[in-house]
Amino acid sequence: MTLMKCPRCDLNYITPDQKYCKVCLREMKGEGSTEEVELCSICNEAPALPGKDVCLFCLREMNKSNSDETETEEDGVDANSIGDMDDVTDMDEIIPDEEENIPGQEYGEIEHELSLEEVREDEEREADDEEEEET
Repeated sequence: MTLMKCPRCDLNYITPDQKYCKVCLREMKGEGSTEEVELCSICNEAPALPGKDVCLFCLREMNKSNSDETETEEDGVDANSIGDMDDVTDMDEIIPDEEENIPGQEYGEIEHELSLEEVREDEEREADDEEEEET
């Protein structure tokens, strides 16, 4: 079964026994798209804008009402509360203590690195100690 492109739109594929693709047939018959139009969530009368849930009229009204409010009041911050805040330069820095004791240190201090030979020797000693305890 070989497929070929529709001669009208040159996008969709059809079988050799078909004259046009289903999309072109629907367009030629005058049928509209089957997509449902989403209505505005505020007025429920006009179609909503693509990617939005409100119509153009309601969007303009919302923008108009937002511009009427004070412009200094953004994201719930008003001009009066800004003066109460400390400057960033006045804030104390958080410096961790370098000499903190970390619980659960089984192999000594972190700064002390063990070589592979030391690790092997420690394991051999532990194995020898365990054997002695068992006997």
